[in-house]
Amino acid sequence: MTKITAHDLAKKQKEISVAEFFERNKHILGFGNATRALITSIKEGVDNALDSCEEVNVLPDIYVEVKNHEDGECKIIIEDNGPGIVKKQIPHIFGRLLYGSRFHAIRQSRGQQGIGISAVVLYGQLTTGKHAKVISKVEEDRPAVILELVIDTNRNRAEVLNRNTVHWDKPSGTRIEISIIADYKRGKRFVYDYLQSTSIVNPHAQITYKDAEGTVHFFERTTETLPRKAVEIKPHPYGVELGTLIKMAKHTKARKLSSFLKTEFSSMGDRTTKTACEKAGLDRNINPKEMSREDFLALHKAFKKVKIMAPSNDCLSPIGETLIRRSLKHETEEISPEFIITASRPSSVYSGNPFQIEVGLVYGGNLPKDRSVKIMRFANRVPLLYQQGGCIITSAISSIDWRRYGMDQPSGKGIPTGPAIFLTHISSTQIPFTSESKEAIADIPEIENEIKLAFRECARKVQKHIHKKVRRKKTREKFDLITKILPEIAKKSAHMLDKPVPSLDAVITKIMDVVWIEDVITYEKVDRVIQTTLIEPVEEKQQGVITKSKIMVVNYKRTPQKFNLYALIPEDAVIGAVEPKPSKITSNYIKWGLGTIQPANKIDVNFELAGLGQGDFDENDLYIENINPTYVIGADKWEGD
Repeated sequence: MTKITAHDLAKKQKEISVAEFFERNKHILGFGNATRALITSIKEGVDNALDSCEEVNVLPDIYVEVKNHEDGECKIIIEDNGPGIVKKQIPHIFGRLLYGSRFHAIRQSRGQQGIGISAVVLYGQLTTGKHAKVISKVEEDRPAVILELVIDTNRNRAEVLNRNTVHWDKPSGTRIEISIIADYKRGKRFVYDYLQSTSIVNPHAQITYKDAEGTVHFFERTTETLPRKAVEIKPHPYGVELGTLIKMAKHTKARKLSSFLKTEFSSMGDRTTKTACEKAGLDRNINPKEMSREDFLALHKAFKKVKIMAPSNDCLSPIGETLIRRSLKHETEEISPEFIITASRPSSVYSGNPFQIEVGLVYGGNLPKDRSVKIMRFANRVPLLYQQGGCIITSAISSIDWRRYGMDQPSGKGIPTGPAIFLTHISSTQIPFTSESKEAIADIPEIENEIKLAFRECARKVQKHIHKKVRRKKTREKFDLITKILPEIAKKSAHMLDKPVPSLDAVITKIMDVVWIEDVITYEKVDRVIQTTLIEPVEEKQQGVITKSKIMVVNYKRTPQKFNLYALIPEDAVIGAVEPKPSKITSNYIKWGLGTIQPANKIDVNFELAGLGQGDFDENDLYIENINPTYVIGADKWEGD
C-alpha cells in the first residue's frame, strides 16, 4: 500500500468559488424543487425591480410574464420602469454572486446579500443550459443595450456572449429573460398568490402579470405615495460582536477611543461614551488601534452594563396602518369581509437591530368558518411563502389563546379556526432569517413578543366590534319592535277613547333605558381649500376625498345625561371642520364635552377628515367618559391617552 503523506493531501486542497458552492447546493437559495424554483425566480426579479424604482423615487410599474413549454422549461420575463443599469455593471449584477450595494448598509431593504437575481441566472443555466438576456435603458434619448450572459462558476464572474443595442420605446428601465426548469402546473397558483401578496405590502406598485395561458392579471396601485426612504445608520453597541468591534477599531480614522465610539456607533453621546469607558476601566483618550484584545473584551462587556438609547427608527420604512387596511380591502373585495382591523407597534430592538411589527386582521364575509385562518407573512415588504411552520410569526400566533376572543382553538394553542386572515409584516435593518432562502424568521424572543402584543391589540378590537354589534342588534330589534307596536296601540286606544294620540317619548325611554350612539361615514370628492384644526389653524389645498363623519347621540334614558365623547383619528388623517366645538383635539383623537341631553333628545356631532382614500375609514372608534358604559350602545369606556 502506497503511503499517503500530508504533502499529498495538501495537493488536493483548492479554493471553491461561491458560485461553484451554490451550484452544488442550490436548495439553500430556494431552488429545492421545480415549484419553488419558479416562485423564487420571480420573487428575486420583482424584488430587484421594486428596489430600483424606489431608489430613484419612481412609482414602480412592473411587468411579469411566464411562458411554459411542454418539456418543463419556463421562460420568465420581468420588466420595470426604473433607472436602468449602466452597461458595465450588468455583468456584475446578474452574473456575480455576493455582489451588491446594500450588504454593508444598515437600513431596511429587501435584499442585502447580493445573491438573488444572479442565483436565478445560475439556476437557469444549470437546468436548461441557456443564457440569460438583459435589456437596459438608462436615458430616454439613447438606445437600450442587450447583453446575453452566463456565469463562469469557477471564477464567479459573468461571461458576456453577445452585446447589442436596440430601440426600446421606454424612457428607462430593465428587462430580464431567463429560461429555467420549473413546474408551472403546480406553481401557477403560487405565482398569483405571491404577486397578489406583494401588491398588498407594496401598495405604491402596479404589477401586470401575464400567465402561460395568456390571461393578464392586473394588480393596481392603491396609493400614489412612495414609501418613506430608510436612512442608513451606524452599528449599535448592543448588536456588535467582539471580532467586529476589533475590526472597526483597526480601520477607524479616530485617534481617541471616545471619538471612535461617538463617530462609528449610533446612540453614543458624551454621557454614554464616558460611562462605557469607566465601566471598562479604559482611558477615553487611548488610541483604539493600540488597544489589546483584553481592552476590547472589557469594552464589549461594558456596553451591556450601560443604558444606551435605542437606534433611530429612520432606518425603517413601515407600510402604515392606513395603507395596509386599504390594500387588504382592495384585495379582499370579492370576499366582502365584515371588517378589517390593523395595529402597529412602536419600533423595538433585538441585538442592537431596530425592527417594527405591523399586523392586519380580516374577519368575516365569505371566508370559510371551518378552516384554519390564513396566515400572510411578510419581511421588509417581501412575502414569505414557504416554511410557515418553522417561522416565529406562526409560533407567536399559535401561542395566543384565541378562544378568549371568540375563535375556535380546541387546546388553546395552535393556529385558530375561523373566518379570518392574519397579516404580519416585520420591518428591520436585519431580518433574522432561518436560512439563505429567506422563507422563515428565526426564533427571536423580542420579535415574538411584539407580534403577540400587536395581535392581542387586534383581537381586543375584534372582541369589541363583535360585542358592540351584538348589543346594537339586540337593542335595535327592541327599538324597532317598540316603535312599531306602541304607536299602533296608542292610535287604537286614542280612537276608542276619542282622545288625542299621546306622546310616547316617556314610555320609549322607560323601556329602552340606554344612550344610543350611531355613526354614519360618507365621502365627498373635492378640489378645494379646507381649514385644518390641529394645533394651529392652517388652510390646506385638498384634492381627492373628504371623509365626513356624523355621530348621532340619542338619550333613551329617563334622566338627563351629560358625558364626554371621544373619536379616535387614523394616523394619516388631517382633521378638518368639527361641530360642535371640541373641548380637546390632538393628532390621535377629538374630545367633546357633551352638554345635558334631555330624555328622548339627541345631539349630532360632525367632523371632516382629509388625507384618506375612500374606504380607508368606514367606522368610528368611539369612547365615552363620566357615564356608566353599561348604559351606552355604540361606544366603549375611555381608558385614557
